Amino acid sequence: MATLHLLSHSPFSDSRFASCLPLLGDADALLLTGDATYALQPGSQPCLALHQLPEQVALFALQEDVQARSITALPPRVQLLDYPGFVELTCRYPRVNSWL
Repeated sequence: MATLHLLSHSPFSDSRFASCLPLLGDADALLLTGDATYALQPGSQPCLALHQLPEQVALFALQEDVQARSITALPPRVQLLDYPGFVELTCRYPRVNSWL
């Protein structure tokens, strides 16, 4: 069953990011919010890990959080969402897993 995975913690401060990535299936999606958007920093190890995910895995980031962290260069496959888009995305997936 397709799952939307929500990450909000920095990939540089704990292991949630690294624990989540191997569990992503082809029909799954990953939404980066809060400090998890630091994973989008070009050239960083987390960004390289995102590039290595299968193309079928959809990648999203909350636009407000990306802007608040001054991240300007995003991988092309990352789709930015506003809050209404965030809500719509959670309704699109039958399961949502928040990595608290």
